[in-house]
Amino acid sequence: MAHSTLPKLTEPHLERIDAPARPVAIGLLMSLRPQQWTKNLFIFFGLIFGQRLLDPHAIAQSSAAFAIFCALSGVVYLINDVADRDADRRHPLKRRRAIASGAVSPSLAIGTAVVLLLGSLAAAWLLRPAFALVAVTYVALLALYSGPLKHVVIIDVLTIAIGFVLRAVAGAVAIDVPISHWLLILTILLALFLALSKRRHELVLLADGATGHRPILEEYSPYLLDQMIAVVTASTLISYVMYTVSPETVQKFQTDYLGLTLVFPLYGIFRYLYLVHQKEGGGSPSDMLLNDRPLLACVALWGVAVAIIIYGADLGAALRIH
Repeated sequence: MAHSTLPKLTEPHLERIDAPARPVAIGLLMSLRPQQWTKNLFIFFGLIFGQRLLDPHAIAQSSAAFAIFCALSGVVYLINDVADRDADRRHPLKRRRAIASGAVSPSLAIGTAVVLLLGSLAAAWLLRPAFALVAVTYVALLALYSGPLKHVVIIDVLTIAIGFVLRAVAGAVAIDVPISHWLLILTILLALFLALSKRRHELVLLADGATGHRPILEEYSPYLLDQMIAVVTASTLISYVMYTVSPETVQKFQTDYLGLTLVFPLYGIFRYLYLVHQKEGGGSPSDMLLNDRPLLACVALWGVAVAIIIYGADLGAALRIH
């Protein structure tokens, strides 16, 4: 490995070197990571695959659930940034975060997190008590991740993946629809793919300074992560095929055309791997999705194709009525 060129931030006045000049309120808002809220789109799986996409009340409930989880995600990010502020100062990119750079004080961040947490959980209870239970479980799990779990090899990425599963479960619970076990399997596999890719990006980007930023990276190597990613990639695609062509799915949606959408997951995963290996991406799945047009187009076309296949007959009937 090449020697690390990461700057050493040992003096207090150096903590603000890379902090952009912006109001505290803006820094606090950026600490909530609005660019990461795309991860909460998993909440809409219950709406789409629960066949409630044309139900205005269900759409409103799912949207409320999405907003609540965006706030809860912000709580987790604030807590995580406060806990990791010393390590983030040794990272070439994360040192610019508002809390790590000193633009937002830890006490203000924690105070904001408490207010957001209480308000979000109250809103979750009003939406549906069962949804509130899932929300509490999500926050507890991610709080444990910010503490001991992120230091346990393999458990760290599994915890991240389970967080995505809880998002999907929350979306189904919010509108009171059952969610297929296949979708839960696909969610955890896809989340593992993203989490392992992120670990690989960190390991390669930080080189010899990787363990100084995130000690758990000492337990991984690019080769090991590539092997894990290969297993998860194959498992994800096979599970997707099995889900789309299973008799249960065909009977539920009254169509066997869902398997035709396989081309989108194939291209999306291959494109993501290309960005990780050839363009040194993978550090932020949300940023890659929003900034890479082919990947964004692939996800959008997949969503449109799935909606047409699942709701085509209903949409056609609605149009004939009008």
